[in-house]
Amino acid sequence: MINIALDGPAGAGKTTVAGIISKKLAIVNLDTGAMYRSVALKAIRNGLDTKNAQEITDMLKNTSINIKYEDGKQKIILDNEDVTNDIRTPEVTAGASNVAKIEEVRKTLVKLQRAIANENSVIMDGRDIGTHVLPNANVKFFLTATTDERAKRRYLEQIEKGFSVTLEEVKADIIKRDDSDINREHSPLKQAEDAIYIDSTDMSIEEVVNKMLDVIKG
Repeated sequence: MINIALDGPAGAGKTTVAGIISKKLAIVNLDTGAMYRSVALKAIRNGLDTKNAQEITDMLKNTSINIKYEDGKQKIILDNEDVTNDIRTPEVTAGASNVAKIEEVRKTLVKLQRAIANENSVIMDGRDIGTHVLPNANVKFFLTATTDERAKRRYLEQIEKGFSVTLEEVKADIIKRDDSDINREHSPLKQAEDAIYIDSTDMSIEEVVNKMLDVIKG
């Protein structure tokens, strides 16, 4: 069994890379960000303030979040509803950054993430996998890129999904998300000391994947 930790800021390509590697190695791909997004989605649907720790903590007591895999793809099940596509809106993205700062949310989701890793070979991507969720992971990576490059990637992704956004808006959101992730009190975005640093600014997805596979296969 192997546990692979993949950390990095928003728009670095973590989810895409993790998905490809999981298929090549036939292991579970756990996108932890999707779990935080599902919490934000429920809060928004219920008219709650995603920055209000008490409201969100109370909501969590009656919230069920599960991960299912169909044809190798991860499905996020929120209160028995498949919300895999619903959690990818700009509004939910902003809300996810807020709920991720709440200690009780992190404790609840980290417990679930660790349970999955204990029972499966996984590649888990997020912000604090190598430093907090899986500190004893077999292999750790920190994937990043310049702010401009990450904004461009996220912008193209949003446009492809039909959202009406500008590159300037996306870049501003990226900068805001970086500041929030790096400076939050609980488990901030940080490169683990034993993580391998990869700057993907001038690399293709294939090049990033191949570099990681070389390390993993040793």
